[in-house]
Amino acid sequence: MNNKSGFTLLEIIIVIIIVGVLASLALPRFFATVEFSRSTEALTSFAAIRQSLERCYNANGGKYTGCGDFNNLDLENPATSPGAHFTYTFVPIPTDDTYTIQATRNTRDGGAITSWLRLAQDTNGVTRTGSGAFRGIK
Repeated sequence: MNNKSGFTLLEIIIVIIIVGVLASLALPRFFATVEFSRSTEALTSFAAIRQSLERCYNANGGKYTGCGDFNNLDLENPATSPGAHFTYTFVPIPTDDTYTIQATRNTRDGGAITSWLRLAQDTNGVTRTGSGAFRGIK
């Protein structure tokens, strides 16, 4: 009797191909989910920036004049914290109750600078939009 147990080379190659196909389907979705989860950093920073803008607004008699950069707010730029994945800009419009805060993804950990999150407040309320990996943010 010539009983040999084990796998043939063809069987091993077929298994490797199947694992490769499954990985090629799952990995892009995984990386997209990881990138989307980084939006929590930007949303948390939005809350801190909004609070500082409101304090500046109240201190300036109901105007955003002089609230145009981090030097005038009682807040450190969140982009300077270690491991930050975004750079932040905001534009207060001094004539009314309107401002826009934008978080643009930096290239840390493979980010694309074409991805951004934006929070805008106007007389109609607050809206959030996004592009790239963050286009589903509402």
